[in-house]
Amino acid sequence: MVKQDLIERSPVRNFEKALGGGVKTGEIGVIVSKKGLGKTSILVQLGIDQLLQGNHVVHVSFNQQTSHVMTWYEDIFNELAKKKNLDKASEVKEDLISKRIILNFNQDAVKTDQLIKTLRALSEGGTKSEAVIIDGYDFSKADADAIKKMKAFAKEAGLSIWFTANVDAVEKGIPSTLTMFANDIDVVLYLESKADCINIKILKEHAKGEYATDLKLDVKTLLLADK
Repeated sequence: MVKQDLIERSPVRNFEKALGGGVKTGEIGVIVSKKGLGKTSILVQLGIDQLLQGNHVVHVSFNQQTSHVMTWYEDIFNELAKKKNLDKASEVKEDLISKRIILNFNQDAVKTDQLIKTLRALSEGGTKSEAVIIDGYDFSKADADAIKKMKAFAKEAGLSIWFTANVDAVEKGIPSTLTMFANDIDVVLYLESKADCINIKILKEHAKGEYATDLKLDVKTLLLADK
């Protein structure tokens, strides 16, 4: 399979379709679940999909060292390349790495204004990204206007932003830690563990509320399942 086929046949296409087109330019998505259910895996798959399309990605981690994030990209790309029998996989990987920046911060030390300043500096320095991924964000530590500022920046810079956050079990609606930010979040997903898979439940999708989908993660590979 060549790279273009991998893009067109990626399970990310089904993922986007289920989310009314996905998280577009100027929008924010959040993936929540208990720790260890595959949030980072989904972010990395979304990042790889953007990179395959020739876009630049900044991956910000608040909970993992840079080397761990790089390992996630390496392992998931290798799994995808193997599964889809990708032609010239090593060349494709080199190209992806050249378009990706990984940053590691402590949320107690780096607040929203500093994060935006760093992202803006990267763009002004010649590294304009189409997508920003923010993994391990603690919304309980965020200032009241933090997500509003991030959304304004996403619109200004012409990019999309995905967050992940750990939460306890969600009974109904979006988690309480996201409530004060709900107006500035376009998509909220919740991962729940089942016997043979990890279900991806939609808690919010733009103007829509909670609804079920056929989106799943494979429990062995943590890859998005093909439809």
